[in-house]
Amino acid sequence: MLAAVKEAPGTGMTVKDVARPVCGPNDVLVRVHHAGVCGTDLHIWEWDAWASGRMRLPVIVGHEFAGAIVEMGNEAEATEQLEIGDLVTAEGHIVCGHCLQCRTGHAHLCQRTQIIGVDRDGAFAEYIAMPASNVMKLGNIPTEIGAIMDPMGNAFHTVLEADVAGSTVFVLGCGPIGCFAVGVAIAAGASLVIASDLNDRRLAIARKMGAHTTMNPQNEDVVARIMDLTDGVGVDVVCEMSGHPTGHAQAFATARHGGRVNLLGTPSTTTEVDFARDIIFKGLTLYGVTGRKMYRTWHQMQRFLRAGQFDPTPVVTHRFPLGEIAEAIRVIKDGDAGKVILEITS
Repeated sequence: MLAAVKEAPGTGMTVKDVARPVCGPNDVLVRVHHAGVCGTDLHIWEWDAWASGRMRLPVIVGHEFAGAIVEMGNEAEATEQLEIGDLVTAEGHIVCGHCLQCRTGHAHLCQRTQIIGVDRDGAFAEYIAMPASNVMKLGNIPTEIGAIMDPMGNAFHTVLEADVAGSTVFVLGCGPIGCFAVGVAIAAGASLVIASDLNDRRLAIARKMGAHTTMNPQNEDVVARIMDLTDGVGVDVVCEMSGHPTGHAQAFATARHGGRVNLLGTPSTTTEVDFARDIIFKGLTLYGVTGRKMYRTWHQMQRFLRAGQFDPTPVVTHRFPLGEIAEAIRVIKDGDAGKVILEITS
């Protein structure tokens, strides 16, 4: 089969023929129709400090995908939950099932998590073998949408961890997940959704996703504007998606007393915080977001999508065949893209 492989340290990936994966007794083999490209894949392409410190090569890259089941292991068949021909996506975190977190309903925080496309072979390939327990039926959800339910799930987790209905929400950072978060907040009944980013194209996508107000910190004082929009109170919920120290400062400054800051953005440097002033005396609740709740977030996504409450399509800006992975990476790196999708098989 054809696959995009990170073969050796350094920049790039190689699209080449490799052996088709073996379907184990508890696995299903999926013919991949679409796959999503994300910032993690850019880190791997660039072979930055995170990638070089985490990965053991060679690895087939890619952790966002959807396709059709073409083979099932004996144990997977026995569950009677899935059938050959089903259109599916999958949770890309493979967890142990035995640690404290797994056994207390917090498998998304499993201490032994393996991520497809990072710790084991992933989905930038014509086929991928996945544990049947990780696979989710799409039903009437197209595979192009199913392929981006992983990052979409990060947005659902970030937003819906708060009491959003009727609330004022500030989404700070409008990459694809931030733009998804805007749409989730609107679908969940937020009364006011504000979005900020340094990239005007991303702000345009956020507006398409329903943001009532968008701001570019290069052009205006975000904190002052939000205070003006909320009668000096601040917002009920901040979804911090940037991971930048400046974003953290704005998040704490714009959250109202007794408000909530949900943090998804992953910093590459430390952030200096005045805990007394910014968090303790304001009575803020901070929540760190890791992946998707297994599997509550997936069921929430399915219901929003199937009911037509949430439409992620404005975020998708580019589509490429697998052989053009370099161009897909380039548009992400240049900041010219929303969500980028690889069209792998039909």
